[in-house]
Amino acid sequence: MAKEFDVCVIGSGPGGYVAAIRASQLGFNTAIIEKRHLGGVCLNIGCIPTKALLRSAEVYESIEDAADYGITVNDYEADFEGIIGRSRNVANKMSKGVQFLMKANKIEVFEGKGVFESKEQIKVVNEDDETQEQITADHFIIATGARARELPNIKIDGEMVIDYEKAMQLEEQPEKMVVIGAGAIGVEFAYFYNTIGTEVTLVELEDSLVPVEDKDIGKELGKIYKKKGIDVRTGSTVEQVEENGDGVKVTIKTGDEEEVVEADVVLSAVGVTGNVEGIGLDEIGVEYSKGTITIDKENYRTSVENIYAIGDVAGGPWLAHKASHEGIFCVEKLAGEDPLPINYNNIPGCTYCEPQIASVGYTEEQAKEEGYDIKVGKFPFSASGKATGLGHEEGFVKVVFDEKYGEWLGCHMIGSHVTELIAEAVVARDLETTGHEIISAVHPHPTMSEAVMEAVAEAYGEGVHLGN
Repeated sequence: MAKEFDVCVIGSGPGGYVAAIRASQLGFNTAIIEKRHLGGVCLNIGCIPTKALLRSAEVYESIEDAADYGITVNDYEADFEGIIGRSRNVANKMSKGVQFLMKANKIEVFEGKGVFESKEQIKVVNEDDETQEQITADHFIIATGARARELPNIKIDGEMVIDYEKAMQLEEQPEKMVVIGAGAIGVEFAYFYNTIGTEVTLVELEDSLVPVEDKDIGKELGKIYKKKGIDVRTGSTVEQVEENGDGVKVTIKTGDEEEVVEADVVLSAVGVTGNVEGIGLDEIGVEYSKGTITIDKENYRTSVENIYAIGDVAGGPWLAHKASHEGIFCVEKLAGEDPLPINYNNIPGCTYCEPQIASVGYTEEQAKEEGYDIKVGKFPFSASGKATGLGHEEGFVKVVFDEKYGEWLGCHMIGSHVTELIAEAVVARDLETTGHEIISAVHPHPTMSEAVMEAVAEAYGEGVHLGN
């Protein structure tokens, strides 16, 4: 006999488990289905464990540079197994935290894959496709997330070519690695492996790294990565990967020239695609295309009236915080509340390589394409007393303003731990704060955060620390 619920969430990533908690808070009898680990990709094989890996790389880099701080350190090395172990421990701890939240909010958890039998009923099946439970619900929220996308000519086999999940759990550190794709995933793993001693070749189709970011950011990261010893190949493609004994031969094409690079393994980091297969969408008429479920942004409703979709499976940007906000918005609408719509042009993006990257709003190029007359300000961390004291002078803060009304159109940062600074721009843009209001707001000194105010002052010709 099927168990009955008001709301059933399929997938327990940062979109799904947050949606389930908010639904329970609003009085819905709520269930959640998860086929692997509570917390989904982000907590288990994505955001959280990768940040643990990157922190290990950052600590290692600090030890390497200890002499610059007047400290002598002898006989140190990267313990690859220990680094991976710490990352897994962090992920496991966070996953247990989600288990606690499910119990605390009286949400019933079903282990297995959810497959729709009708628009009112779903079955939970195990790995052998045997039905374990049947659930009926008034509303279903699909939050099945996404997985690594494959290039047509470069198949992910888990041996020669791996994805991000395998990259964070390798048993042995490779001596040489080729990374395909210089988006967030690609540049993060390139930094991690390069820092602990792997020779890394980073291949990107576009003419600069992190191509979704402002072009100045990508160019700056490219210069820094080259100084770190990463072999950066922009405007390039990987044409072929062939087995070569215990390793691989990788054919890289740049313009009309091809070069073969030998490596132990290739990491494919060319984006993600939504998990829409095998959950019964075709049988019940839920429309989707190219891994993305079609929804209306007013309610996140699919083509079937009582079924909703949020997070990565509902399309980009593929960010955990975007998924969480969509989950909350969706269930609040179900409860008859009137939540503020999500401003998709004010969702910050963060990349956690070193130096870190953070941005929100229009790039300079996008603002011009939209027809704005703009003011642009840039403040380098080399002019920051705090950054100089920390020994992290690389990078800058760049701001873009509308010249006519003073609207803050965009903010772009590259530097040490700038992901902690971007929220100021997000809140300010949400409140329609002008440039002069940012300048007049007293920022503490010395901090990294005052670089934001300094960049705004530069945009308005009021900067005092650059000597222009």
